[in-house]
Amino acid sequence: MVKIYTKRGDAGQTMQTTGKMVSKTDPQIQALGAIDECQSYLGVVVAQLVPKHSAKLAPELQNVQRTLYHLQADIAVPREHQITLAAVTQLETRIDEIMAHTPRIKGFILPGGGPAGAGLQYARTLARKAERAVVALSAGQTLAPVLLQYLNRLSDYLFALALRANFLDGVQEVPSKPSDATRITTVTPESAGQFR
Repeated sequence: MVKIYTKRGDAGQTMQTTGKMVSKTDPQIQALGAIDECQSYLGVVVAQLVPKHSAKLAPELQNVQRTLYHLQADIAVPREHQITLAAVTQLETRIDEIMAHTPRIKGFILPGGGPAGAGLQYARTLARKAERAVVALSAGQTLAPVLLQYLNRLSDYLFALALRANFLDGVQEVPSKPSDATRITTVTPESAGQFR
């Protein structure tokens, strides 16, 4: 039987892919952990999708999870360059598609809504957390600019997807200020077609 524990981390250190032992508070380890957290929570979102969202969203979100693995490799493995501008452009295209079929909001909203929308909003905050950790890492490690671009777009994509999911679930977005309640556009899911 192969044991999954090594005991190397018992003193608060871990091994980088280069073989170097560093503190678990090392900026690279923090960045990789924040990306892992976001990636793992996307798995929670996928697991909780209802059937009407699952067929479309599960493969899409799992593709993002795979991309985040590549992003981790680009950070951890010297001379690894898997993330390209094409990945950023793909997210931008998808954001535009989603927002073209989703009512426009005119003010700040409270994160939440239906299970899918709320989960995606939380995943968005984890993408921002990962972005901040990678920015901190970039102060001491040279990183390809595209890595930060991807993480920045990822949070926008998850926000757009959360709005779309709530819209299709018939859940009204809640404005951050009660006086702004009339500023949220109301459109029925039937008027905007299927999830795109």
